[in-house]
Amino acid sequence: MANRKRIFKTIIFTPFMVFIIALIVLSIKYSPTYVYRLITMNVADVYDYENFENRKIREAKSSNNFTSKPEEKYIESLFEGLVTKTGFNSFEEWAIESQTTALIVIQKDTIIYEKYFNGFSRDSYFHSQSMAKSFISFLIGAAIDDGLIKSVYDPITNYIPELLERDPRFERILIKHLLEMRSGLEYNTGLIPFTNIHAPWHDEAIGYYHPNVRKLLLENVEISSEPGKDFQYSNYNTSYLGLIVERATNLTVSKYLEQKLWSKIMEYDALFSLDSKESSFEYMPSRLIARAIDYARFGQLMLNEGNWYGDQIISKDWVLGSTRENTSIPRDVYPKWFGRSDKRIYYNYQWWGHVNKDSTFHFYANGNLGQNIYIIPNKKTVIVHCGNSLEHYSSDFDLWNVALLLN
Repeated sequence: MANRKRIFKTIIFTPFMVFIIALIVLSIKYSPTYVYRLITMNVADVYDYENFENRKIREAKSSNNFTSKPEEKYIESLFEGLVTKTGFNSFEEWAIESQTTALIVIQKDTIIYEKYFNGFSRDSYFHSQSMAKSFISFLIGAAIDDGLIKSVYDPITNYIPELLERDPRFERILIKHLLEMRSGLEYNTGLIPFTNIHAPWHDEAIGYYHPNVRKLLLENVEISSEPGKDFQYSNYNTSYLGLIVERATNLTVSKYLEQKLWSKIMEYDALFSLDSKESSFEYMPSRLIARAIDYARFGQLMLNEGNWYGDQIISKDWVLGSTRENTSIPRDVYPKWFGRSDKRIYYNYQWWGHVNKDSTFHFYANGNLGQNIYIIPNKKTVIVHCGNSLEHYSSDFDLWNVALLLN
C-alpha cells in the first residue's frame, strides 16, 4: 500500500514540478509579465485591447461622409453559398453563429451595406488583428513621401545601427525585405507536442505578450537565412518596420499615424495597444483598434490610389507599389497553397492579393478571426468584414468568392 501511494504521488508530483520549472524558465527568459499574460489571456481575441495600455489616435475635425443606398438583400444573397456550405438556414443565422461583428460594402463611394451583429454597433471598437500590418506599411510610404526614409532599399541598420553589434548580417536586410516578409529573420513556430497549440516559446506568442518588444527586437531576434530568399510570415518584420518609423520620425507610431492618416480622413478616434506602460511601444503587427467604418475609409483611400476627394494623402506610386503583385518574385518562394496557376495569391508590402483567371486582381488587409479590408479595383468596391472566429468563415477566401459574384 505504501508503495502504491508513493507511485501515485510521483505520477502527480512530477508533471506539476515540470510545469513549475517551465514557468520559472519562461519567466527568467521572457519576464513574469509574459508568463502571466500567456496563462491568463491564452488565445488572442478581439477584446484583448482591454487588457493593455492603449494610446489614443485623434480623428479628423471634419470628414467626408459616404452617401448611403442600401442593397441589403442583394449583398446577403452573395453569401448564399457560404451560408449553405456551413449548414445555416439564413444569412442572419450565419452572421450570428460565425461571430461576425460587422459587414460593410462600399461601391462607387456609396454604402450599399452596413450592418452590425453580436452586440456590436457603428460606435464599437473593432480589433484589427493583422490588418494593422497594412497601416504600418502605409506609414513607411508616408515617411518616404516626407523624406524621412530614403527608400525601401535602405538597410534597416541605417535606422537601427545597434543591430550591427549583434550580427553584421543585419546590414543585408533591407526595408523592402521586411515589407515582403522575406527578411530571413528567425521565427519559431513550434507547437506543443501532439497538439495544434502554440508552444510557450512560439514567436507569435512571445511577440504578442512580451512587455518590452523594443528590447526583444534589439537584443533577441536572430537571423536564420539569407534576406530576400524565402517567404516567412513573421510579426517581427512588422515590429521592425514600426521601430524604423519611430526612429525616422522621432514620433510614436500612433502620433505619426494620427498626423498622416487619422486626422485627415477618419470619422472616429482609434487606439493602439502598447506592449506595456513602461516600454510604451505599440504592438505594430496586430493591435490597432478602430471602428469598422474607418477601416472602410482606409480601404477607399487605397482603392482611389491614395487620393481622398482631391487630397493626395499618400503617393500613388506607393499605393501601386504596395498592393500590386510583384511578378519578379519567383512563385516557388511562396507556400504551395498560394497557387501557381492563373488564379493565385500573392503578398507584397504587408498587403495580400488575389489574381483572377481574367487577370483582374483584388488586394486586402487580412487579420485573424475574420478581419478583412477587401478591395476590388475593377468593381470600385471595398468590403470590410470583422469578426471573432474562423469557425464558419474562412476569411479572405470567402470574400474572394463574394467579390467574383459582385456586379
